[in-house]
Amino acid sequence: MKKIILAAIAVMTVSFANAQEQTKKGKYLIEGNTSFGATGTGNTGFALRSEDGTTSWNIGAEGGYFVMDNLAVKAGLGYGDNGQDYASSIFSYKVGAKYYVINKIPVELSYTGASIKDADENPSYLGIQGGYAWFIGKNVSVEPGLRYNITLNEDYGKDVLQFNIGFALHF
Repeated sequence: MKKIILAAIAVMTVSFANAQEQTKKGKYLIEGNTSFGATGTGNTGFALRSEDGTTSWNIGAEGGYFVMDNLAVKAGLGYGDNGQDYASSIFSYKVGAKYYVINKIPVELSYTGASIKDADENPSYLGIQGGYAWFIGKNVSVEPGLRYNITLNEDYGKDVLQFNIGFALHF
């Protein structure tokens, strides 16, 4: 039992040291996120949904630069189709900042907007996200988290809670 506990402590120490290195000032970050619960929110992640014969999809990515230890400034782009004839193509964008508390708990604040083809009004959201960064390798982390999007134009949309699983490359 003592050996198992010591091995677990060693693994956590190496993982923590690796996380400290990857969130230092001057490092870069590229993320791909999956998002569950986000429809019409200006998605910069990967999503596929089919409901009542209508299929919607989205692809996107985000990138960032660590301007100081544990703080990255980020931007993201996405493109998708909501499967409806009247407003099918959606171009999305996101800008924000992500801070890693103790190198393992990412907290993000961002603005997300979307441009929907032939729509009278386009949605925009202020989002806050928190989760956990699990570094599975020297340059790779898996980051599950919850995001709450607050609508900035009530006539178009409503607040949305979504669950994300992010995959990040750090270099």
